[in-house]
Amino acid sequence: MLRLLLVDDHPVVRAGLRGMLAGEPDLEVVGEAADGEEAVRISAELKPDVVLMDLRPGIDGAEATRRIAALDPAPAVLVLTT
Repeated sequence: MLRLLLVDDHPVVRAGLRGMLAGEPDLEVVGEAADGEEAVRISAELKPDVVLMDLRPGIDGAEATRRIAALDPAPAVLVLTT
């Protein structure tokens, strides 16, 4: 089971992603974050396999990605942005 963290500043986008992924038997959304600071904190706590990262939340998404990539173990980060 692949454990995902969703990061986007728009609750509707997070809800849409969660809904799209809910039916996938090999994926589990373990958490959501509205900004980069929260994403780093939750990544350290929940240790997801993959973070779906919006580039614009709170602290710059690129900075949040750098911090998440430094975690041990580090999840993969997939950037999603408009």
